[in-house]
Amino acid sequence: MTEGNQTVISQFLLLGLPIPPEHQHLFYTLFLVMYLITILGNLIIIIIIRLDSHLHTPMYLFLSNLSFSDLCFSSVTMPKLLQNMQSHYPSISYAGCLTQMYFYLYFADLESFLLVVMAYDRYVAICFPLHYTSIMSPKLCVSLVLLSWVLTTFHAMLHTLLVARLSFCEDNVIPHFFCDMSPLLKLSCSDTYVNELVIFIMGGLVIVIPFLLITVSYARVVTSILKVPSVRGIRKAFSTCGSHLSVVSLFYGTIIGLYLCPTANNSTVKETVMAMMYTVVTPMLNPFIYSLRNRDMKGALARVLSKKKITFCL
Repeated sequence: MTEGNQTVISQFLLLGLPIPPEHQHLFYTLFLVMYLITILGNLIIIIIIRLDSHLHTPMYLFLSNLSFSDLCFSSVTMPKLLQNMQSHYPSISYAGCLTQMYFYLYFADLESFLLVVMAYDRYVAICFPLHYTSIMSPKLCVSLVLLSWVLTTFHAMLHTLLVARLSFCEDNVIPHFFCDMSPLLKLSCSDTYVNELVIFIMGGLVIVIPFLLITVSYARVVTSILKVPSVRGIRKAFSTCGSHLSVVSLFYGTIIGLYLCPTANNSTVKETVMAMMYTVVTPMLNPFIYSLRNRDMKGALARVLSKKKITFCL
């Protein structure tokens, strides 16, 4: 269907990953296993926190929301990627593309805000241990989680509506494995100045400011830890914060490296590989980082399994 000299795009072609045809089946199996590990790992964390009363604390309330966000974040892109790897015509409809972009932005932003909330929780726990219970009240914790969910809704909707107003001409090939904003803006034959301006401004609010807040929080945490005379206390504090810092480094490192670098310096392969890092690898690694380095999680898993074993025997 045409309108003047423009063609109305009804679907896009996703080129996917730069994988040789002879290796498609190998990588399909690899990505399928990674996705299943992501789903299973994050579900286990959510279920353990739900079943074990010892983990009904602010820290694990935030962690369960982070695990749910990781599970959904990976599910936004991976099923379509796996489907297209088995298809001879890897397409996505226009409406499906905008929907995928919306939920991709939604859960990426949600993860960013939750990481800030978790950093604040650790800051209060280590710097103000005697006032932790009064400061991190159930009302405040629920409010912080709800605020994170609400803010991400408006941010994702803003970008989606701005992209929806653009016109797309004859070129409908996206050199990516999902509908990201950057390749969509490159395909548009409309003026994308407003979109780029909003990305720059909102990117600072959603990526840079949260990253700076986390950095400042942990700078204060490290300062407080070094004042603790107990070596055991220092080890416990660093162990508690180490898991969160690992996740922060993986998530923000790739996003800042990709979106805050000039577009001209980012090749298609680089953008695709870095996108794989924070959409596929990070959500998969988070359950291992939080469970393997966390004694409370390992203890809760043991208690849940022992209860299930006793129930089964009875």
